[in-house]
Amino acid sequence: MTRTCLLLVSWLAMSAGPASGQSSTEMQKITGGTFVPLYGADSAEVHIDDFYLDVYPVTNAQFVDFVRSYPNWRRSQVIRLFADQNYLRTWADDTTLGAGMLPRAPVTYVSWFAAKAYCECLGKRLPTMDEWEYVAMADEKQKDARADSLFNQRIISGYETPDTHIQPVGSTYRNFWGIYDMHGLIWEWTSDFNSVLISGESRKDGDTDRNLFCAAGSVNATDLMNYAAFMRYALRGSIKARYSLRSLGFRCAKDVSE
Repeated sequence: MTRTCLLLVSWLAMSAGPASGQSSTEMQKITGGTFVPLYGADSAEVHIDDFYLDVYPVTNAQFVDFVRSYPNWRRSQVIRLFADQNYLRTWADDTTLGAGMLPRAPVTYVSWFAAKAYCECLGKRLPTMDEWEYVAMADEKQKDARADSLFNQRIISGYETPDTHIQPVGSTYRNFWGIYDMHGLIWEWTSDFNSVLISGESRKDGDTDRNLFCAAGSVNATDLMNYAAFMRYALRGSIKARYSLRSLGFRCAKDVSE
């Protein structure tokens, strides 16, 4: 890890966290297990090893410091292969947030390449899709609340609410694992977001947050009633790594052995 990256790690560790008093870079250990994902499993179940996950999504303030330390990820300097024209579009300039943007709100309009670089700078990584879904199926009291119709409706209602991404991290509930904002704030990048393709036609539209989905997506799905998960997989199938969307951000993960 470079000296600049070490300085960034130190700064992030000292930065003020959300209103709860926790550090916005705090990680929580997730105890692994098995579960049946909606898509992508060659067998009925997939196994998740123990891993660490950020308690909160990465914030605007944290990403500002990142681009200050790494000019190649600034809006004016980023290689267009790694970020489209929407990258950090709401910022006033390369290192300044736009008017009204909250430093503690989750960073959005950020590409997969930039998110991956940020996590790697901290000695972390993006969570896999299965890891993300494993944590996301928990409500406040249960590791797996997918059978709870009220839980699923709450998730869908959050997806239908505009501009939730402008709220500070920690605005939504703390789930069984101690993780905030898995639902109801932003969509999140995963390391292998495009490993399951739901609708090839949906890749035509990279400039919006439309959650494109067609009936053919139900083929090979393990739970036809889990429409909230359908929406997530459909979005993942509609984007490419260089896309930057209005309500798409990220958080980092880390292997227990590291």
